[in-house]
Amino acid sequence: MRFSVNIPNFGDFADPRTVASLAVTAEQAGWDALFVWDHVVHAKSRRRSFGDPWMLLTAAAMATTRLKLGTLVTPVARRRPHQLARQVATLDVLSGGRVIFGAGLGGPIEDEYGSFGEPTDPVEIAQRLDEGLELLARYWSGEQVTHHGRHYRAEDVALLPPTVQRPRPPVWIAGFWPNRRPMRRAAHWDGAVPLFGPGSHGRAPDAGQVRELAGFLGEQRGEGGPFEIVVGGVSPAEPSRARDLLGPLQEAGATWWDERQLIDGPDIDRLPAVLRRVEQGPPSV
Repeated sequence: MRFSVNIPNFGDFADPRTVASLAVTAEQAGWDALFVWDHVVHAKSRRRSFGDPWMLLTAAAMATTRLKLGTLVTPVARRRPHQLARQVATLDVLSGGRVIFGAGLGGPIEDEYGSFGEPTDPVEIAQRLDEGLELLARYWSGEQVTHHGRHYRAEDVALLPPTVQRPRPPVWIAGFWPNRRPMRRAAHWDGAVPLFGPGSHGRAPDAGQVRELAGFLGEQRGEGGPFEIVVGGVSPAEPSRARDLLGPLQEAGATWWDERQLIDGPDIDRLPAVLRRVEQGPPSV
């Protein structure tokens, strides 16, 4: 099992210098990755300060040498695929091939899409996500791309340089389980980042739920190659308690533990609590 730190791109973490410093601490403490949210307003009524996730990750990349870096998750449907492809490829080159690309529908839909005149129909958003993902993979190859799709077009273009990672960075797909459609989408790519119900961010899932999901993904993938199942929550730093929590999840099929603050807790976007946990190092399994 590998271990990541998960932070929002608002509050204390809207500052690239804060994120860079946290990334250095995470790398030194033995964590494997740092993941940043990708929101523009989230719940806009709260009027928070936000940082652009790719700028935050660029700062983290320049301050580290080993740590994997990525978004959990980018709403592909509210971005132009060619611009997004360029951002991801640039970060992958800068970091020496350390990018993991997390994608999903995103939300809240009315705040994050509707506020800017973007489509709010979940069916259309899902279509844009699927078409956008396929287009991103083609752009990252550096080869000539011509595409006439339902939502996007490209005429004989090559986006250079390509990503360092070949054929592309790993793509992980988020969604709520037991909804089958997002996890079926995930099975087509390199990893699944499931949530297990509204408000579950920061709360560890039940091992039985993970086992059920792993079985479903295995059926969808057949004899596919390596695949990641990313679960997360708040883990205890004390080794025996951490093993009691994470051991059954690993046995059920989880391959990554993503350290998170409670979605409705007071420390979700505050540096001190996150920093204390990061300094303690990854949990023991």
